[in-house]
Amino acid sequence: MRIEIVTPVEKVFEGDIVSVRLPGKKGSFQVLKDHAPIISTLEKGSVILVDAEGKETKIEINGGVIELKANKIILLADSVI
Repeated sequence: MRIEIVTPVEKVFEGDIVSVRLPGKKGSFQVLKDHAPIISTLEKGSVILVDAEGKETKIEINGGVIELKANKIILLADSVI
């Protein structure tokens, strides 16, 4: 899957991942390859990206919106901490 994390001022991350954990408004959730299309709002919290080697990258956000379609994720974060 491909993910792009952007704020109003910069691109924070872009790359291929195997999973991502997100701080949803109604609780944390995980997205894996071939997940159904989704649009969701996000709370302040940790976005945890896992690459093909199992390495985790943690990015703290102050809320935002995620869109997933055809294994491409766009995360529009209000800001990163």
